[in-house]
Amino acid sequence: MTIPRKAPTFEQINITGPAGNLECLRLESAQPETRGIALVAHPNPLEGGTFTNKIVTTVAKTLSRLGYVAYCPNLRGVGNSEGEHTRGVEEPNDMAAVLTHARSEYPYLPKVLLSGFSFGTYVQSQFRQRLGDDEVEGMILIGPSVTRQAFPNVPADTIVIHGEEDEVVALAGVFDWARPQQLPIIVVPGVGHFFHGRLTQLADIVDKQWRIHLA
Repeated sequence: MTIPRKAPTFEQINITGPAGNLECLRLESAQPETRGIALVAHPNPLEGGTFTNKIVTTVAKTLSRLGYVAYCPNLRGVGNSEGEHTRGVEEPNDMAAVLTHARSEYPYLPKVLLSGFSFGTYVQSQFRQRLGDDEVEGMILIGPSVTRQAFPNVPADTIVIHGEEDEVVALAGVFDWARPQQLPIIVVPGVGHFFHGRLTQLADIVDKQWRIHLA
């Protein structure tokens, strides 16, 4: 992979969603050529989750360095995005609108990488079920909130990262969800839900695991 160019900066854009305007952060690829589209979903807005969440922006920056253009929307009812929060029922429709917009800007990039943190993993796991295998390059779920929502199964190549000491979503609950799927979990020792003080390590894990995924 070539050496990244000067790091891009987040740009706020507006996207037409099914419930009205969606505000979104877009981060261009840090590579000379863009290899794909990445959508990153934020945690629960009822607990302060927005597109400025540090895990969301950390993942977006990591994927930018890997050559992706990253879109991080505020889903309906969050920030200045119109509509009302529906606890994950309608939010996948917002993500679909973001992907449609991204593809209009990058029509030569047919595949998408889906990523999310906490509540955002629920949104992305549902959205993944609507897309064909030929449309999705893979999925990265961080701190999946499987004990809070009725999660669907996910593809076997999904990358799941969880903190050993997660105080919001107990690790045991994640194993209970993953076990019937025979889905591996990457457990980060001594880490809570928000990866406080460990964001650099999280970025390194995402970078390494995604490179393995692509190999």
